[in-house]
Amino acid sequence: YLGKNTINLLPDSAADSRPIILIGGMNGGGKTTIMDALRLALYGARAQCSTRGNLSYGDFLDQCVSRQTPLSEKTRVELAFEVAEEGELREIRIVRYWERNPKDGKDTLGILVNDWADKMLLNTWEEYIENLLPLGISNLFLFDGEQVKELAEQETPPVGVFDAIQSLLGLELAERLATDLDILVTRKRREIATGKQLDAIDEIESRLEQQQLELTTLASELERLDAKLVIAIEQERQAFDKFVLEGGNIAAQGKQLDIESKAIQAQIDRLRQDLAELAAGNLPLGLIAPLLTEVRAQGAIELRHQQGKAALELLVDRDRRLLEFLDRQQLLDNQIADVRAFLANENQNLVKEVELESSVYLGVDAEAINQLDRILTSELDRDLHQASNLQTQLTKLETELDFLDRQIAEAASPEEYTRLKAQENTARELVVQLKADKISSDRQYVELDRIVTKTKQELANYTEKNIQLKNDRHIIDSIAKVKATLQVFKEKLTLKKINKLENEVTECFRYLLHKSELVGRVTIDSTTFTLSLHDRDGKLLPKHRLSAGEKQLLAIALLWGLARVSGRQLPIAIDTPLGRLDSSHRTNLIERYFPAASEQVILLSTDTEVAESEVAKLREQGAITREYILEHDPNAQRTQVKAGYFW
Repeated sequence: YLGKNTINLLPDSAADSRPIILIGGMNGGGKTTIMDALRLALYGARAQCSTRGNLSYGDFLDQCVSRQTPLSEKTRVELAFEVAEEGELREIRIVRYWERNPKDGKDTLGILVNDWADKMLLNTWEEYIENLLPLGISNLFLFDGEQVKELAEQETPPVGVFDAIQSLLGLELAERLATDLDILVTRKRREIATGKQLDAIDEIESRLEQQQLELTTLASELERLDAKLVIAIEQERQAFDKFVLEGGNIAAQGKQLDIESKAIQAQIDRLRQDLAELAAGNLPLGLIAPLLTEVRAQGAIELRHQQGKAALELLVDRDRRLLEFLDRQQLLDNQIADVRAFLANENQNLVKEVELESSVYLGVDAEAINQLDRILTSELDRDLHQASNLQTQLTKLETELDFLDRQIAEAASPEEYTRLKAQENTARELVVQLKADKISSDRQYVELDRIVTKTKQELANYTEKNIQLKNDRHIIDSIAKVKATLQVFKEKLTLKKINKLENEVTECFRYLLHKSELVGRVTIDSTTFTLSLHDRDGKLLPKHRLSAGEKQLLAIALLWGLARVSGRQLPIAIDTPLGRLDSSHRTNLIERYFPAASEQVILLSTDTEVAESEVAKLREQGAITREYILEHDPNAQRTQVKAGYFW
């Protein structure tokens, strides 16, 4: 920012429902610089500015000077705010200014109360601002989209939020008191120790300090490894999914699938051969079974015709001999005449039947009829049943063969399989390596923690063995008891505050979700402050089931809940908070969070975050008091603040 730029951040006091100051700017246009200016004005060298990194305060201030600023001019940031004290409103104006390569690496601070310089407040400014807005919880009220993204992606809160939670719960005070007690113990040891004892204590304390520094560094390394391991495990899962999806898994089984395919094909060929052999026998006769039944009936008729024709001559000769026999028996003439008439009638009927040649057209013999009867009564049914079984088996095997052929067709090519397998192996090897590194670091941490404990005990033993003054020992013993009591107090305070925080975060998260039935309760680990989700039945709900947008809403709910638990009515400044949210989540954030987050909400957004539809909703709600646009002039290399927004 070159020249003077002024932004009125005060909401309209006549309309309590219009808390939002909307500031629009493109990426690189200066939104984050405004956030850094707020932090810098409030906290000076202690400010946690985004672009400072590892720079010294002097180098950071020098970096903050616009390149176009004349050497004779100073860079300046002012922040004015009102605070209620003793029933009256006081306007406090913070003024910080500096020049290039600032002298002693510091800025010049001025504090004005109701436009009058206040030296007393100037001298106690750090204590004053710590009471008003402690640095430890400032990230709950001044945060950006990157902070929300980091908080959403990590299992445990990042350092800034972790410190804010500790400060908010009063744990930071307990830790500070414990540290102060350790300092008091050390001071008492120094006061009563001889010169030789003092040297020994100095050596032990120096060793302990170095060990604790190494322990802190190793703890940071473990956090870094944990984060990398989470990412590597996800990459391994994605590589495996891609390997399976693109046919790599099938390609790996290609040889076995080919063997199975050939075996099934061989079975199919055998079944088809068996069917062919059946087809070469009686099986085709099943197609004309009714005709064969008629043939069998006709054959029986013709067989009787043949038998009657052969028996006719024998019967005629027998009748002649019978009549001769009757003549010799001296029977009555009328009796012999009746017998003769009966025999003549019978023979005449037989002659008619034998002479009916039209009923004979097959000319089959008895052996053929018997063979046809066997086929119809047993052999044909047997062959049809066997053919049906073979056909069922053949259909099943052909279905299996089609399935295998489709699998083989979907398999990746050898080159693609090699590439996919290499990606999967690389991802897996990285996970294995990171796990091994973490195990090694865990062991180092445990060993170093044991050494630190041993050194602390050595320091305590040295005092107990060599310092005999009762008063000082009484102080040391009392401090040990106080620290134990302080630890119990800290644990009980943590549980009490965590329970309240859980209720607030649960309420905020369900309020922001467009499907509030998803989560029944949010719980927070009292040691790591890790968030866990539970459904309405109390069952654990894995966080990976949440979408990226829902995770971001959970992060915002945590920050909102922390701000509410703090009990401080302070402004909230939010830099680019809508990065990965879908339309429904954006709508919930626009309609539910921004207008209710605080009595004064400063939104810094690009044109794609609080876009035309979102700003229209905010205007329709009457939630916006003022709108500004950050216009960057690349030719002049400066950004100017102007009234209005992108639309």
